[in-house]
Amino acid sequence: MRTFVKKILISILLCTAALVAQNSAGDAANIEPRYIIDTPTAGLLKRGAFSLESNFFQDGGLMFGLYAGALDRLTFGISYGGVGVIGKSPVTMQKLPGVMIKYRLFDESQTMPAIAFGFDSQGKETYLDSLERFTIKSRGIFIAASKNYSMLGYLSFHGGVNWSMEKSDGDKDMDVFFGIEKSIGDELSFLTEYDFGFNDSQARALGQGKGYLNSGLRWALANGLTLGFDLKNIVKNQKNVTFANRTLKVEYVRTL
Repeated sequence: MRTFVKKILISILLCTAALVAQNSAGDAANIEPRYIIDTPTAGLLKRGAFSLESNFFQDGGLMFGLYAGALDRLTFGISYGGVGVIGKSPVTMQKLPGVMIKYRLFDESQTMPAIAFGFDSQGKETYLDSLERFTIKSRGIFIAASKNYSMLGYLSFHGGVNWSMEKSDGDKDMDVFFGIEKSIGDELSFLTEYDFGFNDSQARALGQGKGYLNSGLRWALANGLTLGFDLKNIVKNQKNVTFANRTLKVEYVRTL
């Protein structure tokens, strides 16, 4: 497994060595965040840019994602993952890859936020066969808005609504979310988000009506390479959560 991962990393570095890098955290960031932590923003990749992402989570979980800026207003991607990938537990992969597509309806102006419409079938963390859903439901159809301000660096506000396709647990409600991002110097950004969890609080759902509060940091390690550390489900909205879930994210962005 280690040899396989090493070969992938070497191949990525060789294939992208001659491309132009970008940053996604801190005052020096020059690309838009597409997500706060689990909730989407109106941000897009620039045309010709692509992003390779990996998320590490509990139970030896690992999820890979590949995203590309196809047009000035369109970003799409595919992702796939599972649990037990790291460690000695049996490996269990999700049944189908997740797909994401996002189209920006309106660009940001001095008075109005940017607004984007999209679809994302990739949930977060473990897929639960008995409920036919991820531990954190996929967004499904969503509308997101983002507004940026200059205040000792960057201060960004994000929010939106979504309708998840994961409804087998009996909860079919619309959901609402919002988030904040604040840059700290040239290389760091602090993130926090709150998902009301309206679609995860009834019948056989996992949520207990508290919503999901997540916070994290993003650190621009080098051109194009960003490391993230997140604390998720801080308010313990599910059973058997003794402390916030700790997850890691690695993102690599390049422009052709």
